[in-house]
Amino acid sequence: MFNFIRKLFGGSNSPDFSKLLEDGAQIVDVRRKEEYIAGNIQGSINIPLDALYAHLSQLDKIQPIITCCSSGMRSASARSLLKGCGFRNVYNGGGWRSLANKIAQSGEIGHKHGQKPS
Repeated sequence: MFNFIRKLFGGSNSPDFSKLLEDGAQIVDVRRKEEYIAGNIQGSINIPLDALYAHLSQLDKIQPIITCCSSGMRSASARSLLKGCGFRNVYNGGGWRSLANKIAQSGEIGHKHGQKPS
């Protein structure tokens, strides 16, 4: 059961998100705009989950994509949607704060609280 849940939410091993970013990964935050504005990972793009399918052309199918949201549920759905649309290198980063902390440990990217995305 645990392996099924683990696979559903992004694979059996936790990917090296810093390495993915070094390789050109794009972080796609699938929360609502209001949630994103309240805090986000610097350099991420905001495409709400309910609009993701309509904005697939904004994403590169070849480069890695890391999805994130508030808790990991919507980002898991986004990962599944992207994989189903032919994106191969898609990773569920889970909650954006957790992902930001994992990335910050390696010194790659910070996060913004209460700032409008650039």
